Amino acid sequence: MSPIDNLGKPDADRGTAPEHVQAGRFATKVAFITGAASGIGRATARRIAAEGGAVACVDISADGATSAAQEIDDLGGTAVAITCDITDEASVASAVAEAVSALGRINVVCNVAGIGGFANTHEQSLESWNRMISVNLTGTFLVCKHTLPQLLDGGGVIINTSSTAGVMGQPYSAAYCASKGGVSMMTRAIAIEYAAKGVRCNAVAPAGVDTPLVHEFGLPEGADFKQLDRIMTPLGYSTPSEVAGAIAYMASDEASYASGAILSIDGAISS
Repeated sequence: MSPIDNLGKPDADRGTAPEHVQAGRFATKVAFITGAASGIGRATARRIAAEGGAVACVDISADGATSAAQEIDDLGGTAVAITCDITDEASVASAVAEAVSALGRINVVCNVAGIGGFANTHEQSLESWNRMISVNLTGTFLVCKHTLPQLLDGGGVIINTSSTAGVMGQPYSAAYCASKGGVSMMTRAIAIEYAAKGVRCNAVAPAGVDTPLVHEFGLPEGADFKQLDRIMTPLGYSTPSEVAGAIAYMASDEASYASGAILSIDGAISS
């Protein structure tokens, strides 16, 4: 086993084991991955690098992005760290230019960066509402906007990160549902707009994933735990590597006919 095989090691007891990695599937591809410092983003960067892709590890945390890129480099992959605030258009434009300068034309875009949180709707502050929309929806839009010229110059794919909250109602989540529902519909809009131009656009919709983000979802005072039954599954949380495996498939040429799809990875919650 070569060092790069370790990039596919599982994050927990189940997920992206080395034997599931398809060596060379992303050879010659350049991937721009936001939220790459931790969680799903970092697992996706590892997975695509393990399959031969050159990866731009993009995150608002400079230390986190550097750590992710260094891990990939140490294991024999190719990666660069790029600091970016996806809510700032100038920052996004600069990050895309930096990735192209370092690695070449971008073929794969994975919008993973996001925030979350629960709140009673009648107590949700406008500030927290705007922040949720800004990061989850506007940030995803800005990355799509500034990477699309790369994809139109030879083809490519965008994979956005929606959520079960983007395809079904969820209590204490008006802002989060609005942001992720927007991501789902934006994904479909981009898919149809660019279908004849060599660009695919899909999204994954995970339920609870064992990442640092899940700890941001503190329940509001007086929350009715019975209402949470609709977003629970006997399978528990998924692992970041399980979601990364789905992203890698949707981003690969194996899924060449999939565009406008919202792939649920939720242990049957939305069934």
